[in-house]
Amino acid sequence: MFSKLAEVLKSKVFLGGRALGTGGRTAGHGSRSTSRAPRALSEEVGIAPKDVKEPKPEEAAPAADAGADASTEKAPKKEKGGKSKDAKEPKEGKKAKAGAPGATGKAAKYVPDNPNFRYIVRVSDTDLDGTRPVALALTGVRGVGLRLAEVACQLAQVPATERIGNLPEPTVEVIETTLTTLPSKVPDWMVNHRHEPLLGETLHYVGPDLDTRRRDDVNQMKMIRSYRGVRHERGQKVRGQRTRSNGRTGMAAGVLKKAAKEAAAAAGKEEAAPAAPKAAPAPKKE
Repeated sequence: MFSKLAEVLKSKVFLGGRALGTGGRTAGHGSRSTSRAPRALSEEVGIAPKDVKEPKPEEAAPAADAGADASTEKAPKKEKGGKSKDAKEPKEGKKAKAGAPGATGKAAKYVPDNPNFRYIVRVSDTDLDGTRPVALALTGVRGVGLRLAEVACQLAQVPATERIGNLPEPTVEVIETTLTTLPSKVPDWMVNHRHEPLLGETLHYVGPDLDTRRRDDVNQMKMIRSYRGVRHERGQKVRGQRTRSNGRTGMAAGVLKKAAKEAAAAAGKEEAAPAAPKAAPAPKKE
């Protein structure tokens, strides 16, 4: 058997009939291995492939029918649209079960226990929200900031965190009186009109009185023709801001509308065109 293999190797694989060397390598090719020997043997001997059972025609037909049915069942695919309503319902149900405050995105309304609670409180001719704390509600009055509101609460001996709608009317009047007498109880730098030239006093205006006094100050500056008064008249910036890019008033030369440009161009063409000669009058019939 080994002799037959050697003859096959000499005749088929190794051209020239060179003998095999030691270690399965040829004498002439020291680096080449005999990896092609098994391939040649398989070609020479002709190994038969494994038996493959061919399906009978009767078995192949039902299999084809089953494949067609499976393809028809898999045909309906999922819709590519957004999530269905059924998928959203569990999430909404979870939110409803959680019952966390602010789940709907709106703050819970204040429910007062006081039967005499007032939802609107009027201070210095201004309507204030009764559900807000006193210090925050007073900031709705013109001329009163958060610092002055806290000072007014301390002077009137009212807790700043109490709802202003729970306060009785006499307490609200005390707060309003405190706001009008602030210049005599706080430092000068906390009021809005210090050392007025006309009266020579330090005053603090709140509510509609502040708007009236501001209007009078602007009119006075216009009347004496001061720099600020002139700027107020022209509608330009008053406090020294730059006006190169911002604060432009009036119509700039380069900001004309397209229609206006076209109308101006058409008018120029009409003026430049020569007047058409008048037709000669027709002779009169005798």
